[in-house]
Amino acid sequence: MAEIIQERIEDRLPELEQLERIGLFSHAEIKAIIKKASDLEYKIQRRALFKEDFINYVQYEINLLELIQRRRTRIGYSFKKDEIENSIVHRVQGVFRRASAKWKDDVQLWLSYIVFCKKWATKAQLSKVFSAMLAIHSNKPALWIMAAKWEMEDRLSSESARQLFLRALRFHPECPKLYQEYFRMELMHTEKLRKEKEEFEKAKMDVGNLDYPEEILKGELARIIYKNSVNIIKGAEFHVSLLTIAQLFDFAKDLQREIYDDLQALHTDDPLTWDYVARRELEIESQPGGEQPATKQARAVEVGRKEERCCAVYEEAVKTLPTEAMWKCYITFCLERFTKKTSSQFLREKRLERTMMAFRKAHELRLLPEFQYKQWIELLLHHSFLKEALEVAVAGTESFRDSVTMWQMKLQVLIDSESPDVAVLFEEAFAHLKAQICLPLWISWAEWSEGAKSQEDTEAIFKKALSAVKGADSVTLKDKYLDWAYRSGGYKKARAVFKSLQESRPFSVDFFRKIIQFEKEQESCKMVNLREYYERALREFGSVDSDLWMDYIKEELNHPLGRPENCGQIYWRAMKMLQGESAEAFVAKHAMHQAGHL
Repeated sequence: MAEIIQERIEDRLPELEQLERIGLFSHAEIKAIIKKASDLEYKIQRRALFKEDFINYVQYEINLLELIQRRRTRIGYSFKKDEIENSIVHRVQGVFRRASAKWKDDVQLWLSYIVFCKKWATKAQLSKVFSAMLAIHSNKPALWIMAAKWEMEDRLSSESARQLFLRALRFHPECPKLYQEYFRMELMHTEKLRKEKEEFEKAKMDVGNLDYPEEILKGELARIIYKNSVNIIKGAEFHVSLLTIAQLFDFAKDLQREIYDDLQALHTDDPLTWDYVARRELEIESQPGGEQPATKQARAVEVGRKEERCCAVYEEAVKTLPTEAMWKCYITFCLERFTKKTSSQFLREKRLERTMMAFRKAHELRLLPEFQYKQWIELLLHHSFLKEALEVAVAGTESFRDSVTMWQMKLQVLIDSESPDVAVLFEEAFAHLKAQICLPLWISWAEWSEGAKSQEDTEAIFKKALSAVKGADSVTLKDKYLDWAYRSGGYKKARAVFKSLQESRPFSVDFFRKIIQFEKEQESCKMVNLREYYERALREFGSVDSDLWMDYIKEELNHPLGRPENCGQIYWRAMKMLQGESAEAFVAKHAMHQAGHL
């Protein structure tokens, strides 16, 4: 192995000598490069090989290439690149080839190889890398697309890109993304040909000998891909995606019309079709000749007309296709337009009226999903329509009696209305809902009670909640109970709550950190209490939380009544309890803390 390493170092000597001779590196720097290179070569030549060693080798060589580039720029020297950079690039490619042959399943390694070649290698070399990668990872459509895009955009070879897409489709005949990108590529190729022909004609050059068939210039290849793909991949979503791509190309008006007509003919029973057709009205100008309205008011009227046309399509859609999904599209559109900023009062009022009407109709047809009931109630509350909000909330809870969200919304309406029935409704909600999903309601009840009821009432709610909520959900309640106790009754109350809960597992580490912080905020902060809290916290989290141990040590060192002599014992207890990475983190933090006190 030593002979191989020596041989590889000797292979470097010509480029290193050139670097020193032309003044890019000093003699000392060349010696340092040789030493580092020897270490790196040893690691990738030994019997037990590790991917990280190959990555480190490559990264070192890339850093060296970039440093050479910067120094060339600084001194203005651009010669001898064949002897220096090309030699390094060739060596790095060899390392990448070895690594990708050994860890051929590592896609990230292949992508790193490609990134390197894009920056430092020739296009022909990169083409070979793509071919090698695709031979192994033919099951990944994204890699085929990446290779085809590179052939099209960087090598300017539409024929190579086309062949890659055709090969990819043999492996993935039902992949929508491949068809979309192949379709886009053919349209881009057509656009490029049209521009070329136009430039030749402007220059009055004879294009008779050049191959510009009329069918190709009209986008016939893209049309064939479209026709084939929609026969294989059904559904309006894919159809719309191709139409969206076609609309990026001005020359493809006929193709756009054909796709649009097919969409309406083939997918009338799909809400997405109606949604697309309706939204398209926003792009169609009302004024002949595409003249823009001059004043703000005229522009608002024009936008209003477009939205009316959209809604007319949606109204037809919900009659033709009276489904929850179709109403969802309609209401989503109304909400989007309503949230769009405008200075026109007329437009704001019209949008609000239209949105409320859509919600109301969907509700009457019992086609409103739970999340849209929530949106409706929030909209009504935002505009202080409390009576209507309550009606909707009542209807929502009747339709979705097992939904915590709907009960929360109903309670929110009552709270905003300052209703005397809030407490009664909380009780009613708990009677209807399963105990394991009620945590958000308990928290809402406690928060409402804190502002509206006495301390005794709020504490009773917390205690009731803790008797009903078990397991991991109770952790959040305990944290909130402790916070409330400190806010409402100060440290004494918080300590009493802590004492009452300290054996009621499970806890969060924050539960203990809160009581420690509350103690430290007192004028007469007692070290004996802090020790009690730390010891209790370490019983729960001493095997995983290195920060707790460090904070305990710092407390003994810094508190006026602390006992620094206890720190050694705490340290060894921590080393016994902490496991794996937590123990390593603790040792590192402790060493840094000690270094800071030297």
